[in-house]
This record gives sequence, structure tokens and C-alpha cells, in this order.
Amino acid sequence: MPGPVRIEDFGACGDGVTLSTVAIQQAIDACHAAGGGVVRCGPGRFLTGSIELKSRVVLHLEAGCCLLGSPDLKDYDDFVAAGFRTELSPEKCSKHLIRAIDAEHVGITGPGEVNGNGLAFYDTTSAMGRFFAKPPTARPRLVMFYRCHDVHFEGSAYVDSPCWTFWLMKCERVNIHRLRVTGDQRMINNDGIDLDGCRNVTVSDCILKTADDCLILRAINRVYDSPAVCENIVVSNCVLDSWCQGIRVGCPGDGIIRSCTFTNLTITSLGNGIIVENPKRYLAEGSEGSADIRDLLFSHVTIDCAREPIRVFVENGIRLVGLRGLSFSDCRIRSGGSCRIEGSPETTIEDVRLTNVSLATTAAEPIVARHCRGLKLDGVELGG
Repeated sequence: MPGPVRIEDFGACGDGVTLSTVAIQQAIDACHAAGGGVVRCGPGRFLTGSIELKSRVVLHLEAGCCLLGSPDLKDYDDFVAAGFRTELSPEKCSKHLIRAIDAEHVGITGPGEVNGNGLAFYDTTSAMGRFFAKPPTARPRLVMFYRCHDVHFEGSAYVDSPCWTFWLMKCERVNIHRLRVTGDQRMINNDGIDLDGCRNVTVSDCILKTADDCLILRAINRVYDSPAVCENIVVSNCVLDSWCQGIRVGCPGDGIIRSCTFTNLTITSLGNGIIVENPKRYLAEGSEGSADIRDLLFSHVTIDCAREPIRVFVENGIRLVGLRGLSFSDCRIRSGGSCRIEGSPETTIEDVRLTNVSLATTAAEPIVARHCRGLKLDGVELGG
């Protein structure tokens, strides 16, 4: 395999002003054509639009490197791939900074930074509650990988994505380690890591600070031409700070999400801690729901949130395939709201266990449980 390729050798300029999209892409293409290897990005601020990583190419961001997203939407591509329904992309946008499609042995490493220049896409003088008002124009995501295998992200910072920071779709054998994801907490929809229909993923030793959800598991069937299954996800040793939710699992129109483990986490939130929420507003008209969510384990989690620390909820009228097998153990919670396990007349939540949970809450009802079966409480301590 050839030695490292440097983007500067292809004309990339780190002055923060010169658009280097073509030079960076040429470096990636040359590395791929030579059989793969490492594309190195040296110190400097490299202004860029959309680029595509390819099989057996690792983008390495050296210390002092910043890949800076262009503030001009015309520098971003729409995400187009076989089996992906571009027109149904959430937030009505599939534009992105870095993509990979059907690639293997691909990733981004190094101590440098990917900066989405997020505030350039907002009117910072217009407010929507504590957030900037959602702009009428599309906002790009930082990273979109689709149907990739053997993916590795390690050591880098991802800053101020205008929309979701990571959207990994139908990827397998993914390792995400020691990332720092931070977004201005006045920018709505700047999720941290969205794992959508992915299998065999580890997320470890990451620090995520966002306005919207920090970590999300989904199986968004409507955007694909074949069913999405999200399974075998392990999340450990992470610090999550959100103005909405620390962790979100599923929406009512999703497919299968199963066999996922979360351990050794600290969650701070102005909203909720962990939610498995299924409201009607997330469903297409005429649909009653399709999600099948089961076998989720949360252990050794510390939650400090203003609202509900654990919210497992199905709105009346929604009929999920299933919602069962949830375990919360060795958790320490301070909250302003209840722990809620609430199904609907159409969907009974089954087999939920709270073990060795300390809950200090100002809520009048510390634990709310409705339309559930097989709820087990063992060593649950309630305080004020």
C-alpha cells in the first residue's frame, strides 16, 4: 500500500478563505486509485464543500487541522444513492459535508476538527424559545455514511453542525471512539450521532454536547427501499449534555431496533434523559405505527435532567409491533419529572425492569406506569 497522501500536495489551502473542495477530493481519489491508505490533512483551516470518502481510505486530521464547512449552500451536494429516497430525508434536506456510499474499511481519525460553520445557516436574531428559529433553507449534515462496512471514527472533534452531526445509515461493523461532538446549544436539530438501521456498532469514550438529542438509534424505513434493522449496538463510557434528550431510541414509524446496551454514561439535560417516545406527530397520516423495539439494557447511568429521566411512552391510537424487554439498573437520577412507563390501549409495554435505581425528583408522581405488563421494581429508592 502506498504512503500517506497529503491534501496540500493537491493544492488545498489552509487559509480559511480559499475553497479547497476539489483539491481534497483529488487527494482522496488518488489514494483510492492507488489501492487505499491515509489521506492526511495538515494544520490550517481548509474551507470545503461536499467530499466523498471511498473504500480503503482513511481521512486523518492532524493536530491544528480544521475542515471548515462552506457557509454557501451551493457548495454542498444532495445525497443520492441506490435504495435511498433522497426526497424523504428528514428536515427536507440531504445535503452534507462528508459522505461515503457502499465503502469498506473507511473512516476519519486524528486530533483535528470538522467544523460545520453552523451559525452561518441561522438567523441568530430570530428566536424560537431558547433556540434560534429554524431557518427556511436547507441545512447540511456533517457526516452521512450509507451501507458502509468496517467503519472507524476516532479522536476527532465535530463542531457546530448545521443539522445532524452524524447520520450513519445501514452501516455494519462500526467503531466510534473518543470523539468530541459539540454544537451551539441554540441550534435546533444538531443531533450528535444518529445510528439508523446500523448493525454491530460500538460507541465509546465520547463527549457529546448538543442542542438536540445526543445519541439516537433509529430504523427509518420510509427513506429506504428495503427494511431497516438497528441491532447489536454497544454504547459505553460517554458523557452526554443536551437541551432536549441525552438518548432517543426509535420513533413510531420505524422498523426493528433490538439488542442494544448502554453502560457507564453521564447524562445532563434541560429536557429528558432517556426516551423511547412514540407520539402521533411523528407518524405519516393514516399510519398506526410499525416500530418493533426490544431488548434494551441501560446500566450504571447517572442522569441529571429538568424533565423526565426515563420516558417510555406510546400515545393513544398508536399500535406498535412491540415494545418490550427494557432494563434500567444501577442508575442515579435527579430530575424535575417522573420516570414514565406508559403504553396505550393499543400497545402494552412489556417486561420493564428497574433495579437498584435511586430517583430524587420534584415530581408529585415519581413513577408513572400505565398500559404495561411485567413491570418489575427491585431496590428502587425514591427521594425529593
